Amino acid sequence: MENVMNYVWAFVIGGGFCVIAQVLIDLTKLTPARILVLYVVAGVILTGVGLYQPLVDFAGAGATVPLTGFGYSLAKGVEKALSERGLIGAFLGGLTATAGGITTAMVCGWLASVVFRGKPKG
Repeated sequence: MENVMNYVWAFVIGGGFCVIAQVLIDLTKLTPARILVLYVVAGVILTGVGLYQPLVDFAGAGATVPLTGFGYSLAKGVEKALSERGLIGAFLGGLTATAGGITTAMVCGWLASVVFRGKPKG
């Protein structure tokens, strides 16, 4: 039963992030791109002040898969690299920690461009 609740909480927390983004799209003039940037920055800030780690511990993938989780990964990578490499870690840590996700996004984008044909607007 505990495993089932882990899935439920991951779904609820991840879905909550989606609901917040949809409300921002519907009720504000923010573009989806700005909301995506807002989510990444929020993940970094919340990780920096120590509020995101308890959410990750509680919700697991529900907190690490959304874009706030990408910000969390960036902040954690920088934090780790700073302690290991000093100031140069501030520049390298985020990229090192998120290299797998960035590479996967690039490969999937390339595959989608090969498989599907783009259509001009209008």
